Amino acid sequence: MDYFQDFIAALKGIIKKDNLQIDVPMKNHTSFKVGGPVDVLVMPEKYEEISKTIQLCEKYDVNYYILGNGSNLLVKDGGIRGLAIKLLKLNKLQIGNNKIIAGCGVPLGYLSRKARDKSLTGLEFACGIPGSVGGAVAMNAGAYNGEISNVVESVLVIDNKGKMRRISKNELEFGYRTSAILKHKYIALEVSFNLDSGDKEKIGSRIDDLMRRRIEKQPLEYPSAGSTFKRPVGHFAAKLIEDSGLKGKGIGGAQVSDKHSGFIINKNNATAKDILELISFVQRTVKTKFNVELDTEVRIIGEDK
Repeated sequence: MDYFQDFIAALKGIIKKDNLQIDVPMKNHTSFKVGGPVDVLVMPEKYEEISKTIQLCEKYDVNYYILGNGSNLLVKDGGIRGLAIKLLKLNKLQIGNNKIIAGCGVPLGYLSRKARDKSLTGLEFACGIPGSVGGAVAMNAGAYNGEISNVVESVLVIDNKGKMRRISKNELEFGYRTSAILKHKYIALEVSFNLDSGDKEKIGSRIDDLMRRRIEKQPLEYPSAGSTFKRPVGHFAAKLIEDSGLKGKGIGGAQVSDKHSGFIINKNNATAKDILELISFVQRTVKTKFNVELDTEVRIIGEDK
């Protein structure tokens, strides 16, 4: 424990006092609203702070986890041993000609609207995705036939040794809900987007239409992590779940949404254990009925209670 206290003392020399918290409930930092405490949570304001923090973690052999908006994350009830690095304060935005450079903490919806305001098209699909830029590029987030990979030019990253470098689109190895950032455990610091000029009113109408569709079809009134499962090849997860008779199925406070069966929601003060048990139940049922494996899209971290 003295060794960990030495780590915290060293960390205080890097991160401002107001941006460092001890024993923080992760339910306050995830859209699922569940999760036990993390030992230490930091919110860097500069790229150099992240680099130094990672180097410190390497020196003291402390595990660290990267958080954006916490919108695609399930933290177990036992919480996280080590450090959580939350990146939302890295939210600078530069817009010029047909290019946008966005810090990893910029919310996707905000980015989409700012592009619209400058008559730039290509980011309309992202208007309702609740994540931030860093997480979105790491997992190649997409919706309504659009994906981040279609508009990214390059990404400034930090590797697992704390070194910064810029990666071109060709090096990013984009795939369905994956990228080189996930594969190699990089941290996306800022993303350069290459967009097209468009008609501001048409862009705005497209955004309004997609937001209406999202509100009508998704259970936004309940905490969740968005789509719980990846799309299986040749299938749609929501249809497989609904055809398995699982729409509305609940375990504890968790439920398969009766509005959109691709979402597992925190219906009534669910625990992470409730959600995980329901995920497993859905996976087993779909496998039995259709012989299709459902892989989770939501990232699951932490320890059991």
